[in-house]
Amino acid sequence: MSEELEDRFLQFALEARKLCFLLQNHTINHEYCRQLLRSSSSVGANYIEASDSLGKADETMKLKIARREAKESCFWLRLVYIPETTPDIETKRAILLEEAQQIKKKLSAILLKRG
Repeated sequence: MSEELEDRFLQFALEARKLCFLLQNHTINHEYCRQLLRSSSSVGANYIEASDSLGKADETMKLKIARREAKESCFWLRLVYIPETTPDIETKRAILLEEAQQIKKKLSAILLKRG
């Protein structure tokens, strides 16, 4: 497993946390942010667990879970409500959504490579 990817996944989770902190005053986002925090941090956690696998099947399963959590993060990022008066937060969400999509693609490529 790549330490570079571990760092990337950690940064993704930290950026999701920052976004949720910025949205904390909007009650409509309470559950969305809760779910986003879980899924975004689960990407890296499952990737790390894959490196401590009990075999190829376990490693593959953990990578698939990480990819699924990246997909879920995309979903929650789309649902988060951002008022029109805060375009800077909308920009942060767009960047984070793009990163989630890139992570999903990266994990898919790793899984394809492993067969």
